[in-house]
Amino acid sequence: MLAAVGRLVVESLRDLGPIAAVVAIFQLLVLREPLPDLGQTLLGLVAVVVGLTLFIQGLRLALFPLGDSMASSFARKGSVPWLLAFAFALGFGTTVAEPALIAVAEEAGRARSLEGADALDAGTYAIALRYTVAVAVGAAIAVGVIRIVRGWPIHRIIISGYAIAIVLTPFAPDDAVGIAYDAGGVTTSTITVPLVTALGIGLSRSIRGRSPMLDGFGLIALASLFPILFVLVFGMVVG
Repeated sequence: MLAAVGRLVVESLRDLGPIAAVVAIFQLLVLREPLPDLGQTLLGLVAVVVGLTLFIQGLRLALFPLGDSMASSFARKGSVPWLLAFAFALGFGTTVAEPALIAVAEEAGRARSLEGADALDAGTYAIALRYTVAVAVGAAIAVGVIRIVRGWPIHRIIISGYAIAIVLTPFAPDDAVGIAYDAGGVTTSTITVPLVTALGIGLSRSIRGRSPMLDGFGLIALASLFPILFVLVFGMVVG
């Protein structure tokens, strides 16, 4: 057990090493200034290493096996409606809880209030944006599940989706366009990615004729695409 934890700590240090090196080099050699509050910075780095180690271990022990086993169970039951309901609920629930999305939505609401937009107040706009993105991801995961079940080629869905986004972009308000394209990135973060990836791999492994490598991946791409479309439409409605 201690050996396994030690390996995870080493992996976390290896992952964070380049970031710490870049910050130190630019701070000391380019800006030529000492690191502000060195003790607090080092303590923060230790906290990040510990947190990242525990997070990775939690993924391996719980989230990956959970998503995999639930997808396999739904596939064995052969109930496509329940599988789609689960996929939508999983995408919706994990996205609502995404810290990155919460931060972006709050900043978007604050920016609108600073510019004097009066259609929705900052808090209402942030909540509406969060739930719009969450519904979008839920729909994306459901479509991704149908793709795996039916064997649809993913490139056609992706190309069609971005073509629709390009068509919608000129009609959306200027202040919604940047938020829409950012929303596609913040949805695929720490909570959503592990569960959705495990869902895709577990489902493709449980369906005859599907390959985990060829069919199990791609859900994250859809989860990045659909929020762009939904938020563009959201911007048109809200104004």
